[in-house]
Amino acid sequence: MEKKKIDLENKTILVTGSSGFIGYNLVKRLLDENNNITIIGLDSMNDYYDVRLKEYRLNNLNGYNNYKFIKGNLADKELINKIFEEYKPQVVVNLAAQAGVRYSITNPDAYIESNLIGFYNILEACRHNPVEHLVYASSSSVYGSNKKVPYSTDDKVDNPVSLYAATKKSNELLAHAYSKLYDIPSTGLRFFTVYGPAGRPDMAYFGFTNKLLKGETIKIFNYGNCKRDFTYVDDIVEGIIRVMKGAPIKKTGEDGLPIPPYAIYNIGNSNPENLLDFVNILQEELIKSEVLPSDYDFESHKELVPMQPGDVPVTYADTSVLERDYGYKPSTSLREGLRKFAEWYKEFYM
Repeated sequence: MEKKKIDLENKTILVTGSSGFIGYNLVKRLLDENNNITIIGLDSMNDYYDVRLKEYRLNNLNGYNNYKFIKGNLADKELINKIFEEYKPQVVVNLAAQAGVRYSITNPDAYIESNLIGFYNILEACRHNPVEHLVYASSSSVYGSNKKVPYSTDDKVDNPVSLYAATKKSNELLAHAYSKLYDIPSTGLRFFTVYGPAGRPDMAYFGFTNKLLKGETIKIFNYGNCKRDFTYVDDIVEGIIRVMKGAPIKKTGEDGLPIPPYAIYNIGNSNPENLLDFVNILQEELIKSEVLPSDYDFESHKELVPMQPGDVPVTYADTSVLERDYGYKPSTSLREGLRKFAEWYKEFYM
């Protein structure tokens, strides 16, 4: 697909969810690599997980002169409009969302507010304050109970198995409508199981580490036979930056009607890892970085259990379209990524 090249130098970029796991890593890298860039970060700093982590990330970003942080909620329409009117961002990266599949079963309101109303507010603001490119986070969870793997962006995704997945699919549909109606160049990114240092404590690898450290037993679902496309956070960030620099172009279809400037990509490792192997590597790296003692009896702390409702046995990405359009494919090995996580964990918590 043909792209319009966007030079990020001298641009004002709005990143929502800027104190979140992916948002923080993206903002930090953009600031490190571009002197003449202004980044507006928006985050509600909510307590869905340990706020100390968000504060740690925010403190790391506050040292940059060209970073402006705004604490606020995506669902606050007045605030979103004010940000767009005041700062006039040319590129918007919407990463703010209520995350987590299991949490959506007990707290549905949070998902409607953040993922639907919040995203709608961003689209409306882009409509009234035109932007060069809107990039937003979707999720591999939109594939739901899809039987065919690897997951391709050509697959039908009409069977979400969680409210979270349904809200992410809704984002793609809303973006498509706004792209068509108002010519907003938009690209949705379906992320696959992102992990790494200073990640989200509700993610399995983080929870496993906390439990092993306390001597508790970890539950490994589907008897360890789940396969996931674990994608290291730096690989996700590299993918986002490449996508930011290439916006979809409005084209004329074969029928003479306009095709909206809209695209969707998978960003994953396209290399599914068995959950049991993942846990074994994690445990080895935790011992190596001295988070766990060298004689840790791992076998007595793991329990193989059946599948959870809302979970799927295998997820992994077909990333050939991302490779074709942006020449990019994630490549960090699981061991390398988990080693960096284990080293960070020791430094932060111990």
